[in-house]
Amino acid sequence: MPDDITAESSPSLSDGYVGDPAVREEWDNRYAERQQLWSGQPNGALVEEVAGLAPGRVLDVGCGEGADAIWLARAGWEVTALEVSGVALRRAASHAREAGVGVRWVHAGLTEAALPPASFDLVSAQYPALLRTPEAAAERALLAAVAPGGVLLLVHHAGMDTHSSHDSAFDPADYVWPSMVSALLDADWRVEVDEQRPRLVPEGGAGAHHTHDVVLRARRLR
Repeated sequence: MPDDITAESSPSLSDGYVGDPAVREEWDNRYAERQQLWSGQPNGALVEEVAGLAPGRVLDVGCGEGADAIWLARAGWEVTALEVSGVALRRAASHAREAGVGVRWVHAGLTEAALPPASFDLVSAQYPALLRTPEAAAERALLAAVAPGGVLLLVHHAGMDTHSSHDSAFDPADYVWPSMVSALLDADWRVEVDEQRPRLVPEGGAGAHHTHDVVLRARRLR
């Protein structure tokens, strides 16, 4: 397990990060360009889908500035929040202190984090930028983290996987999409939601122009 960062401490860029340094640098630079990148509000699909779940242990994949993690902690969840950007984690830890909640912050990439297998009642990945590999490492890491009886909730912007790589430097073929995760689900899983729906958009922040989500919610049966 990589070094983790409690809500009472301040992460630094040399705090034991485990993962690709180029990925960390890319996201640190993106966060450093703005004092606040996201809205500061929890993602609407998360709030909607978690409403009927009993609080337990949750993994927030790509926690950013911490809005989802803090909302989950306030709702009674025991939160582990994973993020590659140290800049984002510093902000997240500060927001958690202000909110008076405890969150376990982990500075690592998903596939490098060596998370305890089958140990989370909820694994939440809201619009994650997970790099695709031939062995489907990120997809398998998401599934492996879910405890029997637990839920995987994966939400992404609809239509992003069909964007042309010629439109920008972004190439959808480089990233993991919900359909790739659902393709790996076997008899040990029950799909509870797999649909496209209008997005519940928090005001402000990057990504507010996206209007529809793809939502995958699957429960691990055993």
